[in-house]
Amino acid sequence: MKTKSFLRSRLVWLIACAALLFSGGCAYLETKQGDWIFNPVQGEWRGYRGTPEGVEELWIPVGSSGEKIHAWWSPQPDKNAPVLLYLHGARWNLTGSVTRIPRWNRMGFSVLAIDYRGFGKSTFADATSPTERSANEDAEAAWRFLVERNPGVKRFIFGHSLGSSMATHLAATDKAASGLIIEGAFTSIPDMIRETKWGFLPVGFLVTQRFDILDRISEVSIPILIAHGTNDSIVPFTLGERLFAAAKAPKRLLRAEGGTHHNLTASHFDDYQRAVTEHFGLAPNASMSAKSSDTTGGAAATATVITQ
Repeated sequence: MKTKSFLRSRLVWLIACAALLFSGGCAYLETKQGDWIFNPVQGEWRGYRGTPEGVEELWIPVGSSGEKIHAWWSPQPDKNAPVLLYLHGARWNLTGSVTRIPRWNRMGFSVLAIDYRGFGKSTFADATSPTERSANEDAEAAWRFLVERNPGVKRFIFGHSLGSSMATHLAATDKAASGLIIEGAFTSIPDMIRETKWGFLPVGFLVTQRFDILDRISEVSIPILIAHGTNDSIVPFTLGERLFAAAKAPKRLLRAEGGTHHNLTASHFDDYQRAVTEHFGLAPNASMSAKSSDTTGGAAATATVITQ
């Protein structure tokens, strides 16, 4: 799979540079780790046809240098609908998430989706690559904006893949959220390195951009939903199970049978929506039932839910 190959190549570069540092010289590693891990894309994704209908483009201030992050606000007609902060993963910017964000609208959420600085139209004043710290700052700024703009409604945080790290950080540090949803999440970057065939190399301690979700998730005190596909070829399902084991109750694991890293809200829409509405006590969006599912052909996708 091209995506899997791409991720592996990024991790190989990280391992190689860490090995050079270990042997005496890769000062380059620290400044480039963020770029290797995020692989930010500024341009529009192939097939993008412009800002979706009904979406408002926003600019949210962040940092102390007058920088701003680009955001899309996709509201529900009902002003009392729950709101969701959407944090995408590596490589994908807003234009690459254009088909995923509406699925959360179809579940009944108003959605605020952002690009971290370094992605899309969100830029640094000094053209720096994104880092774990800067992405956390961006998520925090977006969350403050969302809370101020939407008082009195339920507010949720969603993170996909690498975005799960920023989402978990936010949920652990801010108690204003009603729930945390993470999809295709890993435990940490060192653990991801260990999943490669070069994982025997002792380079984990050299990784400064660690994105340690496993460490932070135990600090989250709000309800958590973890969704993971059993056929995820990028982040092994076992890492999702480890996160579930470390999380505090109330928690729910959506085991999406046959699901991959990128398609769960499409291939398992009904099970996903049911898990969200039941776990967080939301009214289901009845108009989006089985007819909304996209199983990409063949039999309907199935999922197993574990609740604690």
